[in-house]
Amino acid sequence: MRRRSENLKMLGKLAVVACGMFAFGYCLIPVYRAICEATGINILSLSERQVPGNGSAGETARLASRNTQVDRSRVITVEFDANTRGPWEFRPAQRTLQVHPGELTTVMYEFQNVQDRRMAAQAIPSYAPRQAAPHFNKLECFCFNQYTLEPGEKKEWPVAFVIDPRLPKDVTTITLSYTFFEVGGKTPAPPQSSAALARPHGAGA
Repeated sequence: MRRRSENLKMLGKLAVVACGMFAFGYCLIPVYRAICEATGINILSLSERQVPGNGSAGETARLASRNTQVDRSRVITVEFDANTRGPWEFRPAQRTLQVHPGELTTVMYEFQNVQDRRMAAQAIPSYAPRQAAPHFNKLECFCFNQYTLEPGEKKEWPVAFVIDPRLPKDVTTITLSYTFFEVGGKTPAPPQSSAALARPHGAGA
């Protein structure tokens, strides 16, 4: 009888501990988010990076813009460049855009496999000037993954990015360049656009 009583007490203690652990885990995420919001830290994780078109894309954009300080005193011209290594079409929906540092921006890139066979491909990015690279933060990008396109298939994929307000003041133009290449072949060198070659390092538009 005594042993049974001790077992019941132990079971009760374990139940209390389990409930406490569950409550702690449940409260941890909102507490973490509240701290991040108060300090202005970007709380977006890889699991929250969503392609426009699914259910949580709007929420992701809202969180990103809310947790980013926008520097409206500066305007950065972003140029979008596209290169291919193979017979397919690849281009940005728009060639240039003006944004404020800290502002969440999304642009679309268009793809089409014009070959008569299935193709697995991927894109690699490059930036000009080079000093802008660590300040160009992509929240979503087709370059994160490989894709398979059927013969004649067309796709549109987004690039969602934020330029860090700590970007050096002398940088007023950034060229984002991609090379789209077939997986399985020789990986090309990082792209360098003709615009970047013609412009002195760090020079504005």
